[in-house]
Amino acid sequence: MVGHQSKKTILITGGAGFIGSNFIPYFLDKNPGINVVNLDALTYAGDLDNLREIDAQPNYTFVKGDICDYVLVNQLFEKYKITDVINFAAESHVDNSINSPGQFIKTNIEGTFNLIEIARNYWKSKNNRFHHISTDEVYGSLGENGYFTEASNYQPNSPYSASKASSDFLVRSYHHTYGMNVVTSNCSNNYGPKQHDEKLIPTIIRSAIKGMKIPIYGNGKNVRDWLFVQDHCIGIDTIFKKGVAGETYVLGGNSEYDNLTIAKKVCDILDLKLANSKGSYKNQIEFVEDRLGHDFRYAIDASKVFEKLGWKASESFESGLEKTVNWYLNKYRP
Repeated sequence: MVGHQSKKTILITGGAGFIGSNFIPYFLDKNPGINVVNLDALTYAGDLDNLREIDAQPNYTFVKGDICDYVLVNQLFEKYKITDVINFAAESHVDNSINSPGQFIKTNIEGTFNLIEIARNYWKSKNNRFHHISTDEVYGSLGENGYFTEASNYQPNSPYSASKASSDFLVRSYHHTYGMNVVTSNCSNNYGPKQHDEKLIPTIIRSAIKGMKIPIYGNGKNVRDWLFVQDHCIGIDTIFKKGVAGETYVLGGNSEYDNLTIAKKVCDILDLKLANSKGSYKNQIEFVEDRLGHDFRYAIDASKVFEKLGWKASESFESGLEKTVNWYLNKYRP
């Protein structure tokens, strides 16, 4: 890669993960005058195949490494003259956090500290931006009514959400203590191409076409607000450029569905696309033991980011789900 010294150079961490690997191609396309350095440890959730489309771009560089590696991150700031950070890097699967919480503490808390502390020491200007990507799960669980907003109390209920809440507070403190130009965005459940196989919608598709049981936790009534990943990418770009330093913005898709409804909608799409000798793919749905501490409902009121920055989700859930199913059928079918 050339030209690092003459352009803004953004360090994007976790860029080989689901949201990051959708965001980087979008970001490079919309910002051709910016260099991107993608730092990713390539754990099970990272996949460089999701970034093949930008391999040849001269303003993109991939570095394999861990945000917890202080020496490496510091070297990247020095070598590439990093001007801004967008931090996607995180352990994110709730079930894994329940079984092995230690890695979540290390990556999500210690790793975020490494990044922002190195940035604080390296940057001489208050204009350099640190954008921290977080989740609505830090707010806990809603009942049947109400919505999360930027003013909602933090009530994390899993080791994953607790580790993300801690990283949110760390980032916030660096603005209030050191005057750093930080923004945080907390998003609802993302879906779309390039998501890891373990997540709900990919699991439904994979299980269905392989003739396996489609596992649904508990009674399937847990509700999430679903946000198409491309809409999220647009939101992140908007907040990165226009967000007010020290502010938090919540991003949601205004598409609430319970898990059982999601499974049935996916099966309906598959029924139209694939022959199934056993009848509807819905016949493969099976309820399994519920997740420990399973939050009942998340929903986002994204009024602030719309009123202040002009962003709102534009993809309908139906069209986004159709695009998602098509992408996974191309992946899973021989």
